[in-house]
Amino acid sequence: MFASRPDPATAFALARAWFLAGRRVDMRDLAAELGVSRATLHRWVGSRDHLLGEVLWSETSLVFDNVSFTGRGAAGIADAIGAFVSTVNGSAAFRTFLQREPERALRLLTTKASVVQSRTIEKLSALLETEASAGRLAAPLPVPDLAYVLVRLGESFIYTDVITGDEPDAAKAHAAVSALLG
Repeated sequence: MFASRPDPATAFALARAWFLAGRRVDMRDLAAELGVSRATLHRWVGSRDHLLGEVLWSETSLVFDNVSFTGRGAAGIADAIGAFVSTVNGSAAFRTFLQREPERALRLLTTKASVVQSRTIEKLSALLETEASAGRLAAPLPVPDLAYVLVRLGESFIYTDVITGDEPDAAKAHAAVSALLG
């Protein structure tokens, strides 16, 4: 139990901690740990899928914040996406989730069923726009479309094991982005 009264932020923090520890985020268990009803938990954080989407986005945004895209043009963008894919592929918590619940993971990460893909595209669009506006990037597509394609390229080399059975490979993501951006 918690020393202070639990709230939505506490629920999110506990779910995130469980996810990072490789523990399945179960709404019944989470409500019991917080000492609240499942109805209260759902009012606070929405459905399990919504909560997992927010947890996954919190981790995705941290990776983005630690990878430098700006000021380096096409080569820097390829380096950064390769580093992003490598970081995600090296995350034990993420790999555990992907292996334990592959269909849910792909739905939450690669479709409009969750916030992860749309927010990733938005964040990458802003970074690409900065590079294009500064003259460091000749975008081969309109920036929103390019961001979408780059996110999908990265996803292809993160979820390879679930999709084709091959090993995830950040170097291939780097090479694909480099080829696209010239």
